[in-house]
This record gives sequence, structure tokens and C-alpha cells, in this order.
Amino acid sequence: MGEATNLLNVMNGALQALSSGEADFNRIISEAKHILPKITNHLKVLGEKGSGFRPRSDAGVQDFYELRDRCLANGTLFEDPDFPCDDTSIFFSKPPTKPFEWRRPSEISTNPKLFVEGATRFDVVQGELGDCWLLAAVANLTLSDQLFYQVVPNDQGFEDKYAGIFHFRFWQYGRWVDVVIDDRLPTCYGKLVFLHSSTQNEFWSALLEKAYAKLHGSYEALKGGSTCEAMEDFTGGVTELYELSEAPENLFHIILKAYERSSLMGCSIEPDPRVLEATTPLGLVKGHAYSITKVKSVDIATPNTSGKIPLLRLRNPWGNEAEWTGPWGDKSREWQFISEAEKAEMGLTFDEDGEFWMSYKDFLQHFSRLEICNLSPDSLTEDPSHQSHKKWEMSVFEGEWVRGVTAGGCRNYLETFWHNPQYRITLVDPDEDDADNKCTVIVGLMQKNRRKQRKMGAECLTIGFAMYQLNNPESLPKPLGLDFFKYTASVARSPSFINMREVSCRFSLPPGVYCIVPSTFEPNEEGEFIIRVFSENKNNMEENDEEVGIGEVDDRVKLPDEPMPEEVKANEKIRELFKKLAGEDMEVDWMELKEILDYAMRNDVPRNQPDSTGGENLLTSLLTQCFGNICRDLPLNSLFDTAWKTLTQTKNEGFSKDVCRSMIAMTDVDRSGKLGFEEFRQLWIDIKHWKEVFKLYDKSNSGYLSAFELRQALNSAGYHLNNHILNVLCHRYASKDGKISFDDFMMCAVRLKSMIDMFKERDPENTNTATFTLEEWVEKTLYS
Repeated sequence: MGEATNLLNVMNGALQALSSGEADFNRIISEAKHILPKITNHLKVLGEKGSGFRPRSDAGVQDFYELRDRCLANGTLFEDPDFPCDDTSIFFSKPPTKPFEWRRPSEISTNPKLFVEGATRFDVVQGELGDCWLLAAVANLTLSDQLFYQVVPNDQGFEDKYAGIFHFRFWQYGRWVDVVIDDRLPTCYGKLVFLHSSTQNEFWSALLEKAYAKLHGSYEALKGGSTCEAMEDFTGGVTELYELSEAPENLFHIILKAYERSSLMGCSIEPDPRVLEATTPLGLVKGHAYSITKVKSVDIATPNTSGKIPLLRLRNPWGNEAEWTGPWGDKSREWQFISEAEKAEMGLTFDEDGEFWMSYKDFLQHFSRLEICNLSPDSLTEDPSHQSHKKWEMSVFEGEWVRGVTAGGCRNYLETFWHNPQYRITLVDPDEDDADNKCTVIVGLMQKNRRKQRKMGAECLTIGFAMYQLNNPESLPKPLGLDFFKYTASVARSPSFINMREVSCRFSLPPGVYCIVPSTFEPNEEGEFIIRVFSENKNNMEENDEEVGIGEVDDRVKLPDEPMPEEVKANEKIRELFKKLAGEDMEVDWMELKEILDYAMRNDVPRNQPDSTGGENLLTSLLTQCFGNICRDLPLNSLFDTAWKTLTQTKNEGFSKDVCRSMIAMTDVDRSGKLGFEEFRQLWIDIKHWKEVFKLYDKSNSGYLSAFELRQALNSAGYHLNNHILNVLCHRYASKDGKISFDDFMMCAVRLKSMIDMFKERDPENTNTATFTLEEWVEKTLYS
């Protein structure tokens, strides 16, 4: 409890300083930062900045080729500083149960190889980690050389240019990530502990698992998951899951189309909890993932009937003699009714290789579950053998749910649901062979970085989506408002809201315009997401949001052309105060401006919150997170009482220094750091507009706006903003509980006006493009 006591002392000092008006918050924050990690290490932030499609810095990026060349030049073996060979890279929730020793392959085997006779399903043996979901996906990956070598580059090994360094590539939320590792692997008593090959000197699968563990922060982060998740990370595709007991009528058609587009397909039989790897009377193994390797409707002619029969070719996970022995199995009598030419075209063989055919009817009867991984359009472009294959059309967008702004929750919360991000998609051409002239659409909503954040206590959010048809889209507002959702039912939606990384579903919809609304189940749950739409024909997708720009000021807050007599009298007092403070040069700086504004606005808006230096947020956060959780057994009730009394009784500090400085910069045409009376008069008109807007939406007279009201409030002030800008504003100006104070609302308005005016000055033709030199940009943005 020593560190908790130190933190207690810091907090007491902070309270005293706040009471006396002498708080040095920089010092308080600095001291708290040194103590907090020792008490609550889960507060550390994980996850890369600029994830997904956003621009990212190259600082700290590990370049495989550069690092390998450096090691070769120095004669050293690579040791990865970003994924150290210690227990923290294995577990985050508990200490190890056995002594781990990290060894290089040459210390495990006398003749280490990356591959021994290529990569096959036999190379994947599960270790002591509960990641069988990953094992099944890795095994499936070996069935496609192109996809496999995209994940496991074949420009590395233990012979030429070996330097103890390897790299692997994974798809992560819209882009491929190259993950560098050293080749030290966790062992116990000389044997690999986790995923490994059945061949003792083959190491590609163990190294692949280590790279995947590094991507997610630790080996423990890989415990528990679905094969779908890993297959998407290996291919960049969108997966679908079908329970065959509830198979849709057109499932064979779906499977056939998936095969035509080179989708990866796996199926399995519900395992028998009493028997490991139980075998059915017809030779199928329960609990194992089979791969579907071919789909075909075959012409059949018997003495009694003729026509087409749908068949599937499957492969067992072992690739041995354990095969289906029912109808259409190897050497079954059904094959006599198929022509020799058709057999040759099918590539029919009767080897004991684990591969066999069965009818679609038997497939539905004997298997429990089907997983389809639909590949993105760019997955197969480099493979000549796939050039004739059909490809999905794909649209993809990134987004985020921000507390109080774009985290509106599901439709159960109608008042906030419309605040969620919205995406408009246009389907023009129906599928080629669809008798009903409908379009196939697969929507996948994926939340980002949750597995990587598990060590901070983050679990998957409960997510889903709904789709609405827009019958007259040009007459509808962007974004769609409360009234639309109040009176319009969805035409499609995710099967349920579920706490998995991704929820996806296939729909058959008539051509038209639709709006997709992704959301969490509860409002105010924050997270990033990526939404993807696959269709057979091209789809046009865009964010259903406002264009950023300036509009009309709300009539409810417009000032009258002729001020009332009492307003004239008040304005005269302000003019006199201006003259008194301005001095001989008749200009005011930010301190003098603050005096004028504090006097003029003293009775207009309730402003009893502490100043904007961060005292309240800091103290509240530290008290709640540290004292509430770590020191809950200590007698701290009196400290809480004192803290809240101090915070709520803080004297009115008026306009903050930052707001006043920004107001000066916004109106200061000659860059003197001061305002003349005419400049001040224009500023005063803007301030009065913004004050009236704030009062219009602060119906409870609390001195705060809900962040959900920020869009409407800024619209009333004459600013049209989209979700991206609103999210940024709330990240910057909203409190932790999603509230906007009067000061922060004024700062939003000032900064928006400054930045838009700056842009418009350089874009007189309204081309939506402006040009600045670096010097001009630095000058204008710094002085704003």
C-alpha cells in the first residue's frame, strides 16, 4: 500500500492547491503519472495509432530486410525488443505454471528447417495453448499455395541469409501488416510448448503462431476464438457461419457461388463430449474441420431417372484413409451412372488421400456447421490459375463509436440511435442468374483491436447492424434523423447483437438505395470498427453524412436588426469598459478581453465548473480509478466528500485563457495580438450568437450540453459538420461523461470559424481545395 499512500499525499496536496487557487496541475499530473502505473498497470494504453486505413508514422516500424541485413553485417542473431523472450510475452493474467526456456530452433533440433517437403495439414499440431481455432485456420491455409505464401513469405529460412529473424503477414482491419519476430520459441524441458509440426525439425507453424501472438500482445491473448477470425486475418475475407440444421433453402447455390469465387470453406460435425475424435458408422470424424475442395452439379443417368445431382468434394484433416464410406464415396456404385468424360473433368480419383465426394443431401444430414470465408477482390490477382475465377465486389469504410456523439446504441434507444454512423449503399444490377432480379449482399461489421486490449480488461462489445431502404433518397436529409427511424422499419439486419469480433450476414435485396447503421447494443460504448460490403455486382457506397461547411444561423438565435433599449444601454457600458481597458492605443490583448467578457457575460450562462486546466477531470479520474478500486478498504469517504465539496464550490473563473487567446487570433487581422474596437465589435456579435445557441440547447440551465446535442447546436450556429469532425471535437473538448461546458463550446465555435475562414480565404472559387506553403500553414495554425 506504499504507492497508494504516496498517491493519497499527492491528491491531498492537489485539493489544498485547488482550494487556494494555486494549483500547479502540470506538477500534479507528472507526480501522479509516476505513481499510477505501479498501482494500476491495466491503465497502460495498447494498440497502434493510426490503425486500419489511417496514415501512420514510420517511427518504430520494424523492417525485416533492413534488420536482417544489419544482423548479417554485424554477425549477430536478431533479438526482438518489441516482443521480449520472457513470461510477459506468454501470460498477462497469471504467472507461468512451469519453467519456460526460450530456445532457437538450432537448440531444439540438429537440422532445423522452415519447411520439410512443403507445408501441409500434418505440420500443425496443437500444444498446451487453447487456440485450436487458430490451428484449424492454419491447417486450412495450407490448401492454397498463393494464400499460404502471402502469410508465410518464402524469402526466409535457416540456410541462406539466416540471422535469427523471420516475418509473417496478417490482414488487420483493412491493410496487411508485416510482423517481425526472432526465432526464440518457448520450450519446457527441451520441447516446444505450443503449436508445432509433427516433424521435429520443421518450424514454420511454431514461428507463425509466435508472430500471431506478437500481433495480439501475448500467447495468452490467443486463448479462445473462432476459426472465422483467423481465416479473415490470413486472407482479408469476410466469413459466414451456417448451422446446417437451419440451412436456408438456397444454401447449395451459396456454396457453388462461393466456390466459383475461390472462397475457403470448412465444415465440421458436433463433437461427442464422451469420445475424443469419435468416428461415425460411415467414416466421418466428429469435432474435426473438413475442407470443401470442390462443388459441382453432376449429370447423372440411371435406368429410372436422369438429371443433375449436387455433389461436394471434401478432405479430412489428416489426409489419410479415414473417408466417407456412404453414397458417392470412393468406389461406390453411384459412380457407374456418371460418364467417363465427366469423371475426368471432375478429376476423380480413388486414392486413400482423405479426399472424397458426397451428395449435398448427405452433407446436410451428416455435418453440423459450415464456415465460408469469402475472399476480397485483391486476394487472388497474382495467381494465374485464378484469373478466370469470379470475384466479389467490395466496399469498405472505417468508423468509430464515440461516447455521447456517435455511440447511439441499438434501435431500442431511438432517441440516440440516429447519431450512429450511417452508410448509404446503392445496388444497381441484380445477380446474373437470380430469377427474382435481386442482388446478393454480404455485410460484415468488425470491431477493432479488442483481442489486443484484453490485458487491459477489454472484451468484445456487443455489436450489430440494421439496413433501411431509401425509397426517395434525394429528398432525405444526411444523416437520417430521428423522425426517419421513428416511422421506418428496417428491411434487413444482423441475425443478433453479439459480443464477437465480427458479425456478418448475407442478404438478397432488390436493386435500390439502402442505409446501413452499425451500432453497439448499449449507447455510449466506445470502439473502432470496419464495415465491409461484398456483392456480386458493383455497389456504390458512401458515408451518409453532411458536407462540412457553413450554413445559415438558426432563426431562433438570430439577433434583431435593431437592439432593444436595455441592450443599447448594456452595449454602451461594454464600450466604456473597452475604452477604459484599451488605453491610448484603443486595443485590448487577451487579458483585457477576458475582463470585458467576464463582466459582460457574468449573468448570462451558469458557469460554476472549475477552470479548463483539467483540475476536475484529473482529480475525479484519479479519485475514482485509484481510490475507488485500489484503496476501497481504506477509510476514504471523508476524502471523497472533501474532494467533491472543493470541486463544486470552486469560484467562477470566467472565460479561460485559451478561449480568449483564440478569440483574439480569430479576429486579429493584422496579427498584432490585440483587437481594436471594430474587431471587438464583430467578435462580440459572434459571441452573442454562440451564447444564444448554447442557451437554446442547455434547457436545464446546467452550464453543459450533452455531446449528442453538439451537432444540432453547431448547426444552429451555422456550421455543418460530419461525424469525423464531431468525433474529433468531442475527443478534444468533451468531458469523460460526454458533456460540453460553455467554455469548451465557445472554443469549438471559435476554432471552427477560424479554420473555415482560413480555408475560405485560400479558396475564393469554392473548389474545396486550398494551397498553403509549410511556413504559411505553421503560422496560421499556430496562431489560431
